[in-house]
Order: sequence, then structure tokens, then C-alpha cells
Amino acid sequence: MADRQDSERESRRILNRVARETDPAGNSFVARRAKGMGDHVAAADVDPDDPIEVWGTRIGRTLGLLLTLGLMGWLVLYVIRGS
Repeated sequence: MADRQDSERESRRILNRVARETDPAGNSFVARRAKGMGDHVAAADVDPDDPIEVWGTRIGRTLGLLLTLGLMGWLVLYVIRGS
């Protein structure tokens, strides 16, 4: 009887692990970070009743993201050229 219970526990553990690893909702680190970044840039954390704050936050965060990407690109080019 104990052997059957151990086998059943092991089966449930395996099924739970497979369910976690194949979850289409995206439990991976990259998927969670991408969703978090999208919510951040889309201003999901500000007061939705104030459209000026929502759009100002979206514009500011988008400009900040573009500036960061531009600086990173410039740095890569600077390092590659060696100048």
C-alpha cells in the first residue's frame, strides 16, 4: 500500500512539473520581464482616470527607453571601432 502511495506522489510531482514548464502563460524569466517592461512603458501603474498623467508617463518612459537603447548602441560602436 505504501508503495502505491509513493508511486502516486511521484506521478503527481512529475505532472505538476510538466504543467509548470509548459504553461503557455509564460512562467519563464524572459516572459515575465518582457511583460513587466511592456506594462512599465504602457504606464499600467499610474492613475487611469488622469489622461495627462498616463500619456505623459508613456511618452517619458518611451523616450527614456529610446535614449537608453541609443546610448547602448553608441557604446557598442565605440568599443568595436576602438576609438
